[in-house]
Amino acid sequence: MSQTSSKTIVEQARARGAYSHLIDGRPADKMSALDAIASALSFPDWFGRNLDALYDCLTDLSWLPYGEHVLVWAGSDLLKQADPKSYLAIRSVLSDAERALAPGGDRADSRRLTVALADD
Repeated sequence: MSQTSSKTIVEQARARGAYSHLIDGRPADKMSALDAIASALSFPDWFGRNLDALYDCLTDLSWLPYGEHVLVWAGSDLLKQADPKSYLAIRSVLSDAERALAPGGDRADSRRLTVALADD
């Protein structure tokens, strides 16, 4: 997970042919963060709004086109300050999903997930 401006992240993603998905708003609690991630990545209706379901959806992405998908989260520090435990749990799931979809990962297919924390 990298940290730079969301505009730069989106430009870099576009330059390498990746799809960008921006988290809307600046969620400050666990449920808002889960909902924002689900919305950004157009999760299916069956998303269960918990950490296990987050991992399942992040490592599936079958409803999205093939290729790299960059999840851009600006303002993640709000959740980190308001609810450090939830922040760490969500960051852990995001990291685990990135690894699972990476080349050689246990769920690797032709979709890849990159998570970028923006500082704006």
